Amino acid sequence: MMSQYQVTTHQDTYTLYTLTESATDSSVTICPERGAIAISCKLRGEELFYLDRDTFIDPEANIRGGNPILFPICGQLVNGAYEWDGVVYQMRNHGVARNRAWEVVSTSEEGEASLTVRLTAGEGTYNEYPWNFALEFTYTLKDGQLHIRQVYANQADTDMPVYAGFHPYFNISSKKFVYETDATKFLDYNDNVVKPIDGAIDMDGLKESIALLDAQERQIAFPGPDGTGRVRLTYSDDFKYVVLWQVDGKPFICVEPWMALNAELNRKEELPMIPAGTTRNLVVTIGYTPGE
Repeated sequence: MMSQYQVTTHQDTYTLYTLTESATDSSVTICPERGAIAISCKLRGEELFYLDRDTFIDPEANIRGGNPILFPICGQLVNGAYEWDGVVYQMRNHGVARNRAWEVVSTSEEGEASLTVRLTAGEGTYNEYPWNFALEFTYTLKDGQLHIRQVYANQADTDMPVYAGFHPYFNISSKKFVYETDATKFLDYNDNVVKPIDGAIDMDGLKESIALLDAQERQIAFPGPDGTGRVRLTYSDDFKYVVLWQVDGKPFICVEPWMALNAELNRKEELPMIPAGTTRNLVVTIGYTPGE
């Protein structure tokens, strides 16, 4: 009998890996060459991710869509730079991982469909981020949910600053949602004012993002692509914030778990550190419950 779990590959400009779970009509497609991004996440028959295909097939473009990996920073730095131990480094928005090819480590069809990928420091990363790191992420599809298991290894002999995250683009029918969250306030980057959350958050017309500030529960939910059902993200305690972002005229909303806020590598006020020679193990899960 054929397993309900499969991992297949095919070519579409790049080599793509697709995880499938037939019992739940779910699949996830990952492109290791383009920052190990998941470009499709179909759960229980519903495609959750938005993808601008032109930005995906252009190797020089930042991909608009899917679920970009943010490491070692989320967001921007002041003037695209930061200082560490008296040296100034330039780093692009969202860090060094999303624009680099990752190595495929392994796949599995035993009790789940999974793909493990790895990115390690090299000559191309040291100019931006002078630590010796190794990332190993495992995308796992099981029981109609996508789990992204992350291992962040500091192989340097000094503590390593890391505030990683994800940037998933979700298909939506509206940009005015009541989000299921226990956060009570958000920082509006459009005017840098902290505002109370009172019912729906309307993202229409906002050029900059907003950040939910004080959530205690590490989860957030919102309507599915057709306005019914529920998309739910759950994540490890390290992801203290959720950032929301949109672009006018585009049918997506980004709901992004972050470990710290914009420009934290400049402020260094709540900068997460991974001690020398240690690893941090985290998980982010995306699930979907169809509407009745």
